[in-house]
Amino acid sequence: MTVPALVAAASATQDLTGIVGVAARSIDALGEWGVGLFTLAETVFPPIPSEVILPLAGFLTRQGTMSLVLVFLTSTLGAYLGALLLYWLGARLGLERSIRWLSKLPLVDREDFEKAAHWFDRHGRPAVFFGRLIPGVRSLISLPAGAQNMNLLSFTVFTLAGSGLWNGLLIGLGAALGAQYELIDQYSRYLNYAVYAALAAVLVWFVVRAVRRRKAGSGGAP
Repeated sequence: MTVPALVAAASATQDLTGIVGVAARSIDALGEWGVGLFTLAETVFPPIPSEVILPLAGFLTRQGTMSLVLVFLTSTLGAYLGALLLYWLGARLGLERSIRWLSKLPLVDREDFEKAAHWFDRHGRPAVFFGRLIPGVRSLISLPAGAQNMNLLSFTVFTLAGSGLWNGLLIGLGAALGAQYELIDQYSRYLNYAVYAALAAVLVWFVVRAVRRRKAGSGGAP
């Protein structure tokens, strides 16, 4: 990359403000393999939002600091490895023990896993593909697939296809935005609003669930 191109890329990244700007500069520093680690973590720990990370990675590919193809490949690989870990847990521990263990994680509730298990029971193997496109199901659908001993090759094909479609869409949206420099400031401002609203919603959701759990544990006693 030429020096003027590097200067332009750095300027475009600096134009992103707030938490979005911090995320963009973090992704830029970590590079393509960092994006893969983000998607792996998002698959295992659902509250990490791929809807923010991947469009920003796509945006940075238009600035010339990262490879579009490598971002797509590493993000899809990360999603698959995270899904494979949950598949292995389901196969190793069984559905009930896996749910009981994973539901202890912050911001994750037993109902999330039961929803994914119901989705898998209802739709069978295609649920692994379509579930990768549905927030709230996407990260957890691998657990019942492993618990029910879904064929590993079929699981791999459906997971890679669904993850590739989802990641490609988000990365492509970010890359398309990266070509519209006049929209960068507006994009940054409104995405910051969306992220702050999402964080506030998650916090409220967490508090409500904690209160519900406490009431359930006390048997409804005052």
